Amino acid sequence: MSVKGRIFGTVVGAAGLAAAAGAVGIARQSRVIGNRQAGDEVALGALRSAPRVVVTDDAVDLHVEIDEPADFGGPASTDDDLTVVFVHGYSLNLDSWHYQRAAYRGQVRTVFYDQRSHGRSARSPEDHCTIEQLGSDLRRVIEDTVPGRCVVVGHSMGGMTVISLAEQFPELFGETVMGAALVSTTAGGLDPGRILFPMLPLGLGGRFVGRAVRTLDRGHRVVDLARTWGHAVADVFTDRYAFGDDVPATLVEFVYGMLNSTPFAVVADFYPAFASLDKFDHLGALGTVPTAIICGTDDKITSVGHSRKLHSRIPGSSLLECEGAGHMVLLERHRDVIAEIDDLIALAEKEEPR
Repeated sequence: MSVKGRIFGTVVGAAGLAAAAGAVGIARQSRVIGNRQAGDEVALGALRSAPRVVVTDDAVDLHVEIDEPADFGGPASTDDDLTVVFVHGYSLNLDSWHYQRAAYRGQVRTVFYDQRSHGRSARSPEDHCTIEQLGSDLRRVIEDTVPGRCVVVGHSMGGMTVISLAEQFPELFGETVMGAALVSTTAGGLDPGRILFPMLPLGLGGRFVGRAVRTLDRGHRVVDLARTWGHAVADVFTDRYAFGDDVPATLVEFVYGMLNSTPFAVVADFYPAFASLDKFDHLGALGTVPTAIICGTDDKITSVGHSRKLHSRIPGSSLLECEGAGHMVLLERHRDVIAEIDDLIALAEKEEPR
């Protein structure tokens, strides 16, 4: 296997991690591990469950889908079983968790939702397109869909949503939220131009993006049309900025389709949230539960340094670096991401509520 194809994990820091690893091994002997090949057997984006609506504090309808184990050949879940809540990234939708969703069907109760203004959820007022509001939205999703305890898994902006939840509602951690995974994300210090690159027409971006985004927003319908016209070029930029290694063209098209379906007006609404993000001093609650940090070493949007900084600021956290993978590591190295979530679930299952 090439150097870019290898995976290395780093679990460093708090005393007792060796014992925690032993607990993972024991737990794995007594439960079913996610089927890491299941997502290869179904078309990308084809996984669906009956839709539900969660209404946010400011009356925005969020599209939610719940996979009950009993609906897919597994045992009926109880209030004592963990639920895993997945939170997608910027300009994506719940379909981005395709491989993880397939892996846990019939084995673990899972919740997926489209963040406000994304996917099938309702549009948000522009002034409520903030990371703080997203954290509050996640709290409402947990309240409405989790009967007992849960693990939260967030990618990119979804990871920022989890961090916001920890900042605003620390009392949930160790009581309801028993574990967290932060995938390809950061708590601050982000160059927002990087995160906008794949969403702009013909790859426009870089240092000009900050001053250009509002101008482009005023003509967002033209921008959306330009994105469609520039499909071939956009594919190149999606491949370059979303992935590290070579991936099948179907994955590039899958990601491009999600990006392209997000109106540029939504892209522009959330832009200020990234520019002002600064939450590295508000990670304390994440240190009270098992927290897994996952990233690709070739991530061009939230570079690996962000994950390393999160790891250094969250006591007892684990860090998995996927060598050569990019921002969409959840697709590109989905088997390794699922394995890390397996370990997180095993640890969270052994946590006793406060």
